[in-house]
This record gives sequence, C-alpha cells and structure tokens, in this order.
Amino acid sequence: MAWKPQGGGGPWGGGGNSGGPWGGGGGSSGGGSQPPDIEELLRRSQDNLKNLMPGGFGSGRAIGLAVVAVVVLWLGSGIYRVDAGHQGVVMLFGEHMPTKDSGPGLHWFFPSPIGKVLTPNVEAVRRVDVGFVGAGQTQGFNRTVTPERSILEESLMLTQDQNIIDVQFTVQWKVKSAGDYLFNIRDPEGTIKVAAESAMREAIGLTNLENALTRDRELVADKTREALQVMLDELGAGVTILQVQLLKVDPPAQVIDAFNDVQSARQDLDRKKNEAQAYANQVVPTAEGQAAQILQQAEAYKEQVTKEAEGEAKRFLSVFETYKAAKDVTTQRLYLEAMEEIMKNSNKVILDQNGAGAVPYLALPELNKKSGGQ
Repeated sequence: MAWKPQGGGGPWGGGGNSGGPWGGGGGSSGGGSQPPDIEELLRRSQDNLKNLMPGGFGSGRAIGLAVVAVVVLWLGSGIYRVDAGHQGVVMLFGEHMPTKDSGPGLHWFFPSPIGKVLTPNVEAVRRVDVGFVGAGQTQGFNRTVTPERSILEESLMLTQDQNIIDVQFTVQWKVKSAGDYLFNIRDPEGTIKVAAESAMREAIGLTNLENALTRDRELVADKTREALQVMLDELGAGVTILQVQLLKVDPPAQVIDAFNDVQSARQDLDRKKNEAQAYANQVVPTAEGQAAQILQQAEAYKEQVTKEAEGEAKRFLSVFETYKAAKDVTTQRLYLEAMEEIMKNSNKVILDQNGAGAVPYLALPELNKKSGGQ
C-alpha cells in the first residue's frame, strides 16, 4: 500500500521540520539526536589525509607514494601456489618459458599482463573411449541417464583375413609434460582418440579374426599402446599412455549367429580330434609294447639258434680234428655211436656167428605182443 507521511515528516520521522532520515521530532522539543553531517565527515577525512601527505594530493611525493603502493600490490599479486599433483607452466608475454616451470608449492612470477601461470593436473589418470559412448547424464531440469551406445564408424575394423570385427576399447593416459600438453596440440583428448583408433586398426589389420577373438587379445592391446605412444611422441603431445583395455571384441551383430554356428562346428571338430588323439594315445603304446615284445623274442631265438649253431660247428670241428689224427679209430667210433643211436630203442636178437650151441630162436617179443593184446 502507498506510504503516507505522518505529520509532514519523512518515512523515519514524526513531524516538525526534520527532513532527514535520522530526525526524531519537530524543533528542539523532539528529544532525538541530530543526524551526522556527511559533508563534514568527508571534509575531515580529506584534512587528515593531507596531514599525512605534506604538500597535498597534487605534490610529487604523494604521487610517488601512490605509484609505489600500486607497484607493490601488483608485484604481490605475482605469488601463486601449485597444488600437489599439478605443475606450474609459466608464460612471459604469452611465450612459454620451460626453464621457469615449477612444481608444487608457493612461487612468484611476473603477474598479468606481463606473465601468466597455468597449473594443469599432471597426475590425474584420464580416459578416452573409442567405439562407444559411455553412460552419461543429460543436462536440464529433467535429468536422465543416457545408456551406453556403440559408434560403428569407430568400432568396425578389418582383420588380416578380410573379416570385419567390432572392437570397443578405452585408453588410459596422463600428462607427462604440461608445457607440451598445453601448447603443442590444440585438442589433446580428440587427438589421442583419433591416434588410438588408427593404432588399433593397424594392430587388427595384422591379426586374423580367430586370433583377435581368442589368444591374441592382449597382444593386440600391447601393440596398440606402443604404436599410439610412438605417434603421440612424434606429435610432441606430452602425454603418457598407461593402458589400452579391450572391452569388446566380437563379430558384427548382423553375422553373430552365423559366426556362433561356425565356432560351434569348430568346437565339435576340436572335440573329435581330441577323442581320436586320446584313442591313439591308448592304442599306439599297446601296439608298440607288443612289437617290442616280439622283437625281444626274436632276438632271444636268434641268440639261441646262433649259439647252438656255433656249438655244433665247434663240435664238428673238434671231431674233424680227431678224425684227421686217427681216421680208423674215429670211423669206428662214429659207426658205433651211430649204431647205438639206431639200436637203442629196437628189439634185438643176438645169435652166435657159427650157430654152435645156440638156443633155438624163440620169438619172445611176438609172444609178448600177442599176450598183451589178449
């Protein structure tokens, strides 16, 4: 509602001739204190300042003191602090002074506009995603979390055997040289991402699809990290690549079912090969053992026959030597031995040569045979 004056006074007063905001009443009967005179206060302050500066504001001494004070304040603004994990990058008239760069602590350098100091973080581990966009949060009143999505232009790559593979990976890095990081490349993160994609395409292009999906994943990551570090060093980016981590290495989604069928068939093939190898490992040693046994038996038989033949030969030579020494005796002995061998198992009847006094022949063997047969 509109303000209405009470008794002609201001919004603080009660009336009378008081026109100021500190007025308490009209005339001398208001009982309130008189308001301070602003002009009087300003005049007294100027007088006190003139007493401190003899000769007044316009004197040369006063101007010199003012200039000195301004210079001191300006030089004092050149003190700066570098936090732990940061590095001070010093510039003089916009030009980087590498020899003046500083570590953590308090330092001084010419303040603006002559000098300037930047303090980037050189210990923080930073990350670049290639082939996908990580989950993030939209801005605005209704904030929502955006899901992770693939970027096929970055993730689809060609292998050595002319197959397409979907690769998603991250690069972890940190600043190695703050000066190079700030001044040598315009967009460090974008440069690292493009260089990482190029290095990964080179590593994948030298690897077969099956190896990239299985046993050579770590090898591909190591090759990418080394190639990426070489490229960034040539650019003077001033960063160190800590790790390249493969998050997804799969065939494209359009052919994933066919690829799974092929992998299943290969697994069946490997299983059959393993079963056949196991059977071979079981049968072959048995056959080898039997063959070794037969060979041993043959060697033993050979040794036996050889020894017997050698013995017979020695015996024959011995008889032959004896025969040469006494042919008649040897012939007689051989004859007797042969007849002994022939006659020892046969029935014999001995008759006197002249027949005198001989007992008539009685065929006892035939009788024995007949009686035994009955």
